[in-house]
Formats: sequence, C-alpha cells, structure tokens
Amino acid sequence: MIVCPNCNHPNPNGAVQCEACYTPLPATSNCPNCGATVQADAAFCGQCGFNLHSTAAPAAATAVATVAPDVSVEVPPLVTPDPLLELLQPDPLGINSTPSPLPPTAMSAPAAEPAPEPAAPPPTVAASPMMSEQEIPTPPPEETSPPQPAPVQAVVPPEPAPLPAPTPAPAAASRTQLQQVTARLFHVQTDREIELPQSLSVIHIGKPNDRIPPDVDVSGFPNSEIVSRIHADIRVEGDAHYIEDVGSSNGTYINNLPLLPGNRHRLRPGDRISLGKGDLMTFLFQLA
Repeated sequence: MIVCPNCNHPNPNGAVQCEACYTPLPATSNCPNCGATVQADAAFCGQCGFNLHSTAAPAAATAVATVAPDVSVEVPPLVTPDPLLELLQPDPLGINSTPSPLPPTAMSAPAAEPAPEPAAPPPTVAASPMMSEQEIPTPPPEETSPPQPAPVQAVVPPEPAPLPAPTPAPAAASRTQLQQVTARLFHVQTDREIELPQSLSVIHIGKPNDRIPPDVDVSGFPNSEIVSRIHADIRVEGDAHYIEDVGSSNGTYINNLPLLPGNRHRLRPGDRISLGKGDLMTFLFQLA
C-alpha cells in the first residue's frame, strides 16, 4: 500500500498517481530482507531497518552479468607464411632482372621537360570595307486626341416637402398648475386627522388660554391633561415644516427622542410626534 504524501490517502501497490487528489506517487520497491514495500530512493527499510544501499553494488553487477549475452567469440589462428611458397615465385630475389643501360645517376635524375614552343601569331585578317546601312525613315507618331469627358448632368435636389403648420396648443395645457401640499396630523389613539391651516406660517399646538389661542386644540382628545396650554409650534418655511417645543411642562418627543427647548426638527412624512411623556398623546405627520 502506497500512502499519498499530499492527502495521506492509501493507494494500492503499483499505483502511479493518487486516487483521491491525482498527485504523482513515488516509485516503490521491496525490501530484500523482509519484503516490505519501501520507496525507491529510501536508504533504510521502515519495517526492519535494513540498509538498502548495501545491496546496490551487487545488484548492479548481477544485472550486468545477466544482461551480457553468453556468446563465445572464436578468434581464427594466425597463419605462418610458408618459405617454400615464396621460393616458388619467379625470381623472388631479383637476380635475373635486366640491368638498366643508363647510369645510376641518369636513372635517378628526372627527365627534362621540353621547352614550350612559342605560340604562332594569329593570322592577320584584311579589313573589309564597311558597308553603310540604309536608313529607313520612321513615320511620325499619330497624334491622338485625349478622350472627351462625358458631360456631367446637374443633379437637382428634390424640393423638401412643406412642413405642416404647427397646431397651437390649448391655453389650458400651456399653463402650469401649482399643486398645493396639504399637511395633516393623524392622531394615533383615536384615528382622527387634523388638517393644518395653509394660510398660517406659525401653527400653535396646545389648549385654550388667554395668551396665545391654539390653532390645533387638543383639549378634546384623551389624556389631554399631560399637554401644556402653550405646548409646541409648527413653522412653515416654503415646502418645509419645522416643529419646536415652546417650554412645555412634560416635553415634546420626535420618534421617541426628546426635543430640547430652543431646538427645532424638520418634519418628514411618517415622523411620530408625542406631546408629553408616556406616548399618550401621539400624532403622525403626513403630507398629501
């Protein structure tokens, strides 16, 4: 069994790559002492501790011995020349050879090369009188007139179609109609709506008194005793509405957060306005 060095997955013997992560597995062999599976590059057997390098040299020698072919090479014996055969050859010693009539010096000297004969001069050829060639007059080239360009016809652009006369828009559509925004206070405890007056820039919220009469009277709502006579004001500045506490006894809360006296809060649709503590007098600001 071969254990993958990457994911430790056991693989069967002889596997080339891991079956789980496909990592190439190291080559393995068997220990010559105990037969356990070890890696090919291991120095010692992990099972019995046998030195695997001690059997490397004999194994190599054995491999060479088994690979070498067992073929006997026969060398033919050397043949000794027979002296009798040499004597049977005609005049082996050169005794009967005819002596050269030339002296030894003449034989050894190289033969002189004959001097080259002077080259004969080339034959003289008499110059024949040159015959004048007859000049044939060349006719002048015919004058060809350049091709006349084709007459260009003037392209007259088509007349544009007359545009239809604009239809006057109705006077009612040209006028811009201003949409008036109406602000309301929705009482949560009784589901009643109070429309804020559009002609006022400052709207007083409270109960009847001798100093500042309220524009929004809450004396008819339940739990009105926690509301001061002069409790809060809503100021209208353009399209914006701002609420501020004007020194009430139990305070004003916007979205369950106290509104400090002297500060104002810009109202947005859905803001929760509580007059007094305990969320007993609650209004929702709405725009329509």
